[in-house]
Amino acid sequence: MKEPFRRVQLGLAALALVLVVGTVGYVALGFSVLDAVYQTVVTVSTVGYAYSHRIGPGGKVFTVFLILVGVGTALYTFTVTLELLIEGHFRELVGRRRMERTIEAMEGHVIICGWGRVGREVARYLDNSGERLVVVDRDPKRIAGVPYPSVAGDVTDDETLLRAGVERARTLVAALDTDADNLFVTVASRSFNASIYVIARARNESSEAKLVRVGADRVVNPQRLGGDRMAAFVTQPHVVDFVDVVMHDGSLEFRLEELTVGETSPLNGASLRSAQVHDRTGALVLAIRRPDGSFTTNPSPEVEVEAGDVLIGVGTASQLDALMSFAGAAGAGGGTEAGGPGPANRGSAHNGVRDPG
Repeated sequence: MKEPFRRVQLGLAALALVLVVGTVGYVALGFSVLDAVYQTVVTVSTVGYAYSHRIGPGGKVFTVFLILVGVGTALYTFTVTLELLIEGHFRELVGRRRMERTIEAMEGHVIICGWGRVGREVARYLDNSGERLVVVDRDPKRIAGVPYPSVAGDVTDDETLLRAGVERARTLVAALDTDADNLFVTVASRSFNASIYVIARARNESSEAKLVRVGADRVVNPQRLGGDRMAAFVTQPHVVDFVDVVMHDGSLEFRLEELTVGETSPLNGASLRSAQVHDRTGALVLAIRRPDGSFTTNPSPEVEVEAGDVLIGVGTASQLDALMSFAGAAGAGGGTEAGGPGPANRGSAHNGVRDPG
C-alpha cells in the first residue's frame, strides 16, 4: 500500500520543484515574481495564454525546456494520483487511518502477534469473552481478512509494536512461527511496558526456560498440551468434556472464573464459613491461590482468605457476579474467565517451567 503513495509524493515533489525552477528562471529573464509564477503555471499546464513579457532566444529555449520537463512531470503526477484513486488505495488509506486512531484510543487491550492457526483460535476465544484485540502479522494479505483492529508489519520491528499500542496493552500473546521471534517480541514488549502480561508460544522444550528468563509470564507448548489432552481423553474423557463445556462451549449455565480478594472485602481475614460465601453468593470456591503461587484445592470452610488471594469459583453468571462483588475484585481489575488473559498474580508453574521469583 505504501508504494502508490510514495509515487504520488514523488510526483508532487517533482512538480513543485519544476514550478520553483520555472519561476526563478522567468524572474531571471526580467519577469516580476507574480508574472513569473503565472507564466510557469500556464506553460506547465499547457493552457497556452500569451506571454506577459516579450522574450528573446534564451527565454524561448528555457520555455521549451520547461514545457518538456514540466508537462512530463505534471502528466506523471496526474497518472499516479488517478491510479491511486481508481485502485482504491485512497479508500484503503482512510480505513487504515481510522483503524490507527481506534488502536491509539485503546487501553488495556490484548495484542496477538501472529495470525496463524494458534493466533486465530486465541482471538476467537478472547473475542467471545469480550476482550478488545489488536492483531499483528507481517503478511499484508493474511492480515487483510482479520475482523479486528490490526497492524501489518514485522513484529521484530519496535515500530510495529508501538503502532499496536504495546505501551498501553494489558496482555501480549506471542504466537509467531519461530521461538526466536517469540523471544524477541517478549523482550521488546517488556522494554516498552514493564507491567504487560506476556504469554509466549514455544515449539521446542529448550526454548521454554529461555522465554521465562527474558520475561514471559506463561509459556505454552501446543504440542505438549495436545498430547496431554489426548492422554486425558484416554483416562478421563468425561472430565475433559465437562471442563471443555464449562470453559469454552458456553452451552451450560455454569462457568469457571477467577477473581482477586480486595483489601476492603468482607473475605479479607475471614474464613469461608464465617463469611458465608456459598450462602451469600451461591457460587462454589474450588481453589484458592496464594500470592506465593501455591494452591489450596477444595478448601475447607475453615480456610482463611487474605487480600491478594485468587479465588477460582464455579457457578452461574449471576452467582459469579455476586462472588466478584463480595470479594471486592473490582480493585484488581475484575475477574476473568479461567484460561483468559491477565491472571491475577505471577510466579506460577506452567508446562513444567516455573516463572522466576
